[in-house]
Amino acid sequence: MMRYLRLYGHFFTAQLKVMMEYRLDFLVGVFSVVLIQFTSVFFVKVVFDQIQSLNGWSFYEVLFIYGIASTGRSIHHIFFDNLWTIGWQYIRNGEFDRFLIRPVNPLFHVIANRVQQDGFGQLAIGLILLLTAISHLSIVWTVGKVLLLIVMILSSGAVFVAVNLFFATLSFWMVDSLPIVVGVFQVAEFARYPLTIFSKEIRGLLTWVIPYGFTAFYPASAFIEHSGYQSVALLTPVVAVVSCWIAYWFWGKGLRAYTSTGS
Repeated sequence: MMRYLRLYGHFFTAQLKVMMEYRLDFLVGVFSVVLIQFTSVFFVKVVFDQIQSLNGWSFYEVLFIYGIASTGRSIHHIFFDNLWTIGWQYIRNGEFDRFLIRPVNPLFHVIANRVQQDGFGQLAIGLILLLTAISHLSIVWTVGKVLLLIVMILSSGAVFVAVNLFFATLSFWMVDSLPIVVGVFQVAEFARYPLTIFSKEIRGLLTWVIPYGFTAFYPASAFIEHSGYQSVALLTPVVAVVSCWIAYWFWGKGLRAYTSTGS
């Protein structure tokens, strides 16, 4: 483990040096993500200007859900964004072969091969949303709750990674599963809102099939007393661990099924 941490440090430092060579491009990427996220939040604010609550959830409670979702997704966006490209960048043209002849885990190499600067913008807007929401919510913060929030955000990021890895692994059979990955990832937008506003079927889908509910709504529910889902919310770290295990197991199946494009 320590070897991989040291290796990742070298990869990460090298990627940052490359990004800093094109600082304007870096800043434009960060700003564009902030602008996109702000536009979504502005739309929610416009809706709440017309209503007092959304199925019992206030604007700042929804903003709190948004903040957890954005901050958790930023972990995936910054460190694991290369999972999107497995099919078209590595498998389709045979580039994946070089990962198989190097003395490191192929999945680690894919992940470490890219740092996405746009994710820093998502992290910034996520933290801003969280701090803004927290300042307007009557939550009594203790050291335990702060640590719980950190665990929830890390778990949110882990679920995003697990779902993306699972569907990106389909590229070993399909050559490029990007359309499926993009389609599934769009489902995460539902989790930015209280799941109680959706039908039972959608809630079940986002809880037990594609567990995006554990990237935002359930983690936020752990801190909102009237949510009614505080007990389910405490399952978030467990769901994150199980999801990652399933995704990695599926990755192993895909890796064994891989045949080079030259075979």
